[in-house]
Amino acid sequence: MKSRQRAFMLMTIPALILFFIFHTYPALQGIYYSFTDYKGYGEWNFVGLKNYFNVFQDERALQAYGFTFKFAIIATILVNIFSLVIAIGLNSKIKFSKTLRAVYFLPNILSILIVGYIFNFIFTFFIPDIAQALGINALAENILGKPDAAWIGIIVVSVWQGVAFNTILYLAGLVTIPEELYEAASIDGAGTWKKFWSITFPLIAPFFTINMVLAMKNFLMVFDHIMAMTGGGPGTSTESISLLIFRGGFEGGEFAYQSANAVIYFLVIVIISVVQLRYLQRREVEL
Repeated sequence: MKSRQRAFMLMTIPALILFFIFHTYPALQGIYYSFTDYKGYGEWNFVGLKNYFNVFQDERALQAYGFTFKFAIIATILVNIFSLVIAIGLNSKIKFSKTLRAVYFLPNILSILIVGYIFNFIFTFFIPDIAQALGINALAENILGKPDAAWIGIIVVSVWQGVAFNTILYLAGLVTIPEELYEAASIDGAGTWKKFWSITFPLIAPFFTINMVLAMKNFLMVFDHIMAMTGGGPGTSTESISLLIFRGGFEGGEFAYQSANAVIYFLVIVIISVVQLRYLQRREVEL
């Protein structure tokens, strides 16, 4: 028995070492440099908490935080609404349900950068040409070039791609609900909405919690969609925190400062995830 446990331990050690080398050590190194004035090269000095205080006085960073939170909240809500509706439809007794499941999952396996560049072309040329032909002035220009509307294009693409994964999780929850519950509810005269609110939603509540937490975390770390579609522009109107940290840290000589920004943002994401989990899990009990 002991030799078996020792064998299992030996199997986990390589993964633990690799995780420490490529994840934990760089993270600890970044935290260390966040207390210095290191530019990514040359000599450096300790500056204490100066970088952390400067982040809260940086208007560009605060604007990026505002944009990222707005983007993440809207995208999370839309993704969960659409994916739940699609999952309910795919879980019903319709023709070609298995084929449709594969079709709806396709966006999840496509490269985010490639999808972003394709939609960049669609928003720049395809939609304006059609809108001009139909006389729709609101879409006659590339919305990605408008500071007030560029975020909408990013939301559309992010939601389109994010729905695929969440739909699969909702489907996994829906198939666990016994059909007898719906038959009993029908005998009692329950309508479609009553069945959903009293049977479906309470029984998939754990999947709803997982989807909300994962979606919010992923959208808070949005980077690839913005890089492929707007590059953070026009100006800095669609610049997310991840993009700001990447540009400032690796292209702007602000390695230490953006390391402090990354530490703050990491703590923000952890706090939001914990609050989400506690609130939604409490709702599961109430339901």
